[in-house]
Amino acid sequence: MHTRERSPRQRWMAVLARASAADLAPFESDLRDCAYQLIRPAEIGMTLVRGRMGGTGAPFNLGEMSATRCVVRLADGSTGYSYRAGRDKRQAELAALADAHLQGPQQSRWVNELIEPLAAAQARRAAQKAAETATTRVEFFTLLRGED
Repeated sequence: MHTRERSPRQRWMAVLARASAADLAPFESDLRDCAYQLIRPAEIGMTLVRGRMGGTGAPFNLGEMSATRCVVRLADGSTGYSYRAGRDKRQAELAALADAHLQGPQQSRWVNELIEPLAAAQARRAAQKAAETATTRVEFFTLLRGED
């Protein structure tokens, strides 16, 4: 499978998309501590989820899921976007604000204080979940019955 290198923005957008409201709450006052305009206020909608059999087969429509999007513009002109699974408008607005701040002159501060700790916490949770799942793994095998 071909993998391509992610840009820094793609990486932080992925981290923000997976961040929970509890993850973003400690940063809320800092994120909102600026003049900004809601270009597209947080709104909830539906999006179609597609899948592939075995991850590589022909695509098929799996179903729909709730999604929330938001677009903000800071006073300096930086525009932040957020598309998130679920129905949390506050969370979507905070993620859009974070994206806008990450494009500004204090990018390294936001990467170090927000993105890196969130990414590390997400990696720990994923590893813990993988370890918990591995303990329930069952190996199946097939016995062939001999025919005379």
